[in-house]
Amino acid sequence: MERYIEKAAALIEALPFIQQFRGETVVVKLGGSIMESEEGYSRIMQDIAFMECIGMHPVVVHGGGKAISRAMKEADIKPNFVQGLRVTDEATIRVVEQVLNREVNPHLVEIIQQFHGKARGIHGEDIIRVEKLVGSNEHKEPLDWGFVGNVKHVDIEPIKAYLKSEIVPVITPLGKGPEGRLYNINADDAATAVAVALKARKLVFLTDVPGLLLDPEDKTSIISSLHLSEVDELIERGVIAGGMLPKIKGMVGAVKSGIKKAHIIDSSMPHSLLLELFTSEGVGTEITE
Repeated sequence: MERYIEKAAALIEALPFIQQFRGETVVVKLGGSIMESEEGYSRIMQDIAFMECIGMHPVVVHGGGKAISRAMKEADIKPNFVQGLRVTDEATIRVVEQVLNREVNPHLVEIIQQFHGKARGIHGEDIIRVEKLVGSNEHKEPLDWGFVGNVKHVDIEPIKAYLKSEIVPVITPLGKGPEGRLYNINADDAATAVAVALKARKLVFLTDVPGLLLDPEDKTSIISSLHLSEVDELIERGVIAGGMLPKIKGMVGAVKSGIKKAHIIDSSMPHSLLLELFTSEGVGTEITE
């Protein structure tokens, strides 16, 4: 009986959060090593189905990661990265589109449906418009990533139509350029753009680390809450660096654009998404204004 009482207590603890977030939109970006674990991302899709069931409006934006790398290897295409972004030529964009739109996306939709949730895939190029990403190195020399796009506009009407029908949209990070060509988009950037366009209540990045760590070698040194005013100092100190830097900058941009909170949480922790949203302590790092 004690076990059932504990379950009831957990539900009561979650009640004020469920009431607070009912009817609110939460954009969840899924990627990284969790995409290699069927059990891992199945748990996350179960969390997503739970969120939809209690009246929230989850929106999923996902990457492809190692599935793309494997497909490229099978196609005998050598991967090339510049400043952490995949260089995407004609052959690569065909592989990326196949993996994201035809393999990963329908599989994630199917898993949500297995948990009795309603979900539909959205090919990013149907709703996202981009311009070609350009940049330069430390010597001011131009960099070319090929068919990699920078988001300029998100058509949110198809997303809103699904949410109104209590269907979870599952979106691929692809976009269409002004010339009608297909472009690859960094999934973090795509999720941020979707969240801002929807005026979402929250933006959640599921990552390979517990959150933002004060000491990268100490996984217990999580900074649980961070205000916008503290970010620049942590960048200068090198606390925010490497692969965490673009995520934090995306979160900062989202909060400045009206998102109330942005979160980084550990995708490998069972049901970390629900723990972050529906408990007082949370399990990752949140950024607020």
